[in-house]
Amino acid sequence: MNGFRIGFGYDVHQLKEGYDFWLGGIKLEHVKGAVGHSDADVLIHVICDALLGAANMRDIGYHFSDKDPKYKGIDSKILLRDVMKFIRDEGYEVGNIDTTVCLQVPKVNPHIPAMKTCLAEVMSLPESSISVKATTTEWLGFVGREEGVSAYCVALIYKV
Repeated sequence: MNGFRIGFGYDVHQLKEGYDFWLGGIKLEHVKGAVGHSDADVLIHVICDALLGAANMRDIGYHFSDKDPKYKGIDSKILLRDVMKFIRDEGYEVGNIDTTVCLQVPKVNPHIPAMKTCLAEVMSLPESSISVKATTTEWLGFVGREEGVSAYCVALIYKV
């Protein structure tokens, strides 16, 4: 099997006025932001879940409970750094990650280069290992009604 493993992540956050909107480690200017126990960065959360799943290490909620006050408002980049340490301590390295953000507005595409730079720095990976894509839902569902944001991620890890 050569020690390759694949993981999948999915997450959703509600969007509301009066909240900051963090996505892929950067702050987007928008009238609404994501609601959550942490900074609610849905893109980082799915990356964490995909990596943890690939390593068979449960999920982000197991490691960073939303019932624990020490994670209230935490920068999700800190959680991602910790997840990278967890998987590397188990002898894994990241081959690549592929993500998709589902968001009606604001447009994500102009921010993708900055997100990739930020994520690569946090994960100590080359930007070429990180794919960030975005789509709308053509005004359908909770994303289309601008009530929330969702994201998906698949991650390939391998034993070093």
